[in-house]
Amino acid sequence: MLRYSGTHASMAASSIAALTLLSSVAQAEPDGSGISDGVVRIAVLGDYGSGRDLGGPGSVTAAKLAAEDFHNTVLGKPVEIISADHQNKPDIAVGIARQWFDIGHVDAVTDLAVSSVGLAVAGLATQSNRTALVSGAATSELTGEKCSPVVTHWADDTYALSAGLVGELSRRIGKDWFFVAVDYSFGSAMVKDASKAVTDAGGKVLGVVRYPFNTSDFSSFLLAAQNSKASVVALAGTGADTVNAVKQTHEFGLQQSGQTVVGMLTFISDVHSIGLRDAQGMYIAAQYYWDQDDGSRAFAKRFFAIEKREPTKLQAATYAAVRHYLKAVQAGGTDEAKAVNAEMRKLPVDFFGRPAHVRNDGRVIYDLSLYRVKKPEASQYPWDYYEKISVIPGDKAFRPEDAGGCRLDK
Repeated sequence: MLRYSGTHASMAASSIAALTLLSSVAQAEPDGSGISDGVVRIAVLGDYGSGRDLGGPGSVTAAKLAAEDFHNTVLGKPVEIISADHQNKPDIAVGIARQWFDIGHVDAVTDLAVSSVGLAVAGLATQSNRTALVSGAATSELTGEKCSPVVTHWADDTYALSAGLVGELSRRIGKDWFFVAVDYSFGSAMVKDASKAVTDAGGKVLGVVRYPFNTSDFSSFLLAAQNSKASVVALAGTGADTVNAVKQTHEFGLQQSGQTVVGMLTFISDVHSIGLRDAQGMYIAAQYYWDQDDGSRAFAKRFFAIEKREPTKLQAATYAAVRHYLKAVQAGGTDEAKAVNAEMRKLPVDFFGRPAHVRNDGRVIYDLSLYRVKKPEASQYPWDYYEKISVIPGDKAFRPEDAGGCRLDK
């Protein structure tokens, strides 16, 4: 029989205490029993057609890079990334998501570009108790009256891209605005929020023209903007519409006549397609730009190695959303939607090395940056497109939580 005395007895007691502590910590740490079917399955539901450069396959890459940060494993269970194309149609998106939730054991869905798709799938996720990480749709309704305890909004939204952007530019550029807006809910929401911001800043809206989605000829709309003599011409559209409109503003000489062009929802892929000759001088706001800081460049380097192009802010938001979701699953020990979303709201967000947080209404709060597109001669290397003008603090950019109509606490 072994006996300990003196110093050895003290060491033995310390060892036993240490083992007891390690055992209690191990018991306290979440294991994989809270993972519903033994797999954390995340689905990327995006636009693989007209908007493929904004999100599409690049969003899948971003989600996979986030999973790689966890070695594709959480709580000892594998992380699986799947994807599909919603074709910009809410009914198709809901059909795919329903099959994923009911049969495919999908725990979370992300991207969801296009506001109608985002709202429809977020609604289904709420009914099905699944997590929706909205990194594509811009509508601020997601954190307003249609908020949900299982939905978080990672894209910069219509409120921030209108009210936040307008307030900053009204101080810097001019107070007379003219809007060229796409004729569907996104364009209407942008014009509504931006018009109020213009008025609040002491300015005037000199006119609004609306064009059909996928318009190629903007001549009549841009002539109206030019004839208005507005200081700022704001383009409230996306993708190919923005590309075509900006190219034609150059042809019509809006910038040369002293008007400032603003792309209210413009991606770096749009600027790449337009080219610096035509896009130079345009103002945009974004929460992510690949060359913004060291954290942004680190992600961009990994993304570029696979996609051979720099990530858009949508793709960056997908990465940040999936990464934070997995962090919350790990911390909470479960992929049950309400529980993991509550954990997401507790944990601080690492937004490419910059602080951010998730509000109770699901809105992710981060700073926006105001950029001006560089002149061709100022660009020093590929994709060197933006000049940073200022930072719009998150609490100024996004709608106050008590003003959106979210009733989660009511």
